Amino acid sequence: MPDQSDWEAKAANILKAELKRQGVTYAQLAELIGDKEPNVRNKLSRGKFSAAYFLQCLSVIQINELRF
Repeated sequence: MPDQSDWEAKAANILKAELKRQGVTYAQLAELIGDKEPNVRNKLSRGKFSAAYFLQCLSVIQINELRF
């Protein structure tokens, strides 16, 4: 079974892929969620963010459905 860091990387990669598909930059995402770009960049590069943050990001870029 994958360990915690594998799941963190998978979540970060899903979010990065959806941002790319929607044409949303880290700066735009930061503005949409009321955060700073360096914070967004760090969270996504480390894969260290909560499920709530993940859902918030998907919501503001209007992703309502994910398929695995």
